[in-house]
Amino acid sequence: MAANKVETLRWVGDAGGHLVLLDQTRLPLEMVEVECRQVETVWEAIRQLRVRGAPAIGIAAAYGVVLGMQRHAAGDQGELRRQLEQVTGYLATSRPTAVNLFWALERMKSRGLADLETKPAAELAAALLAEAKAIHEEDRAICHAIGRYGAELLGDGSGVLTHCNAGGLATAEYGTALSVFFTAQDRGKRLHVFVDETRPLLQGARLTAWELAQRGIQATLICDSMAAQVMRERKVQAVMVGADRIAANGDTANKIGTYSVAVLAHAHGIPFYVAAPTTTFDLTLASGELIPIEQRAASEITHGFGRQTAPDGIGVYNPAFDVTPARLIKAIVTEKGIIEPVNGENIAAVVR
Repeated sequence: MAANKVETLRWVGDAGGHLVLLDQTRLPLEMVEVECRQVETVWEAIRQLRVRGAPAIGIAAAYGVVLGMQRHAAGDQGELRRQLEQVTGYLATSRPTAVNLFWALERMKSRGLADLETKPAAELAAALLAEAKAIHEEDRAICHAIGRYGAELLGDGSGVLTHCNAGGLATAEYGTALSVFFTAQDRGKRLHVFVDETRPLLQGARLTAWELAQRGIQATLICDSMAAQVMRERKVQAVMVGADRIAANGDTANKIGTYSVAVLAHAHGIPFYVAAPTTTFDLTLASGELIPIEQRAASEITHGFGRQTAPDGIGVYNPAFDVTPARLIKAIVTEKGIIEPVNGENIAAVVR
């Protein structure tokens, strides 16, 4: 059953146009769009999770580069080069963990610097917009390819648990982990998806549950702490999650709580799968110990969704991500195929 198409982000107009984002902080109760006409608005949207999910962050940042260069359509080559470095460097400070952000910014910078050598300054914004659109469309194709490979891993009637949101809201279309579910549905397979709330910001409850309902996939929302029980009751035959950065050895950073799910799946003999594009791999990092973990504001825990739920002055530790060791991951599903077993040699053969 296909639902009405929801666009996470879209570009309006030509090189002088603007970016429109679906504000994911307002879902599932409101569908509100944010118009980004300045690079600062894109930075704020990424930082405040109005747009989130590693691929979608990268796409938004690419369009943010276009916005940042619009006001500098004229100027000498040196000035444009400095501005391009400044804009990409600024956007890179929005969030530290999702490697797609840095990949997209580096690609945009490389395209801009190359065009500065061969094209008039007035054509730079149009060239950058073409590159951003290419990144956007490539991600759409990547998501569907991940779904085709991953759907083979799930049998008809399977119970599957997922954590956080790795659906169309986190990408150009269909998603990564959720693309596997949507593609399985397209092939006539029946799934029952158990959705972790994903504390403290409830991306599972607010976003994944909403996407699955839109598609008519049978889903059950559970608290994060209930995962062990549904596994013990044999309601889950597989776990499928997304990723924000994957090290060269397969250690995977994903939303906080993912590591706990992986440990539980291992204890119950349940395969734990990661679905991610090859752009999410960071082969410069030997292991997950080197992945930078974003620390977010204490208020997300003490004043969740505007209501105080903790005493004044209490200490808070709020990492946004954790790292699942490769030894706990059965396979990684990419747009180029399935990596199994998960090790450096197999990753290098697929990603490089």
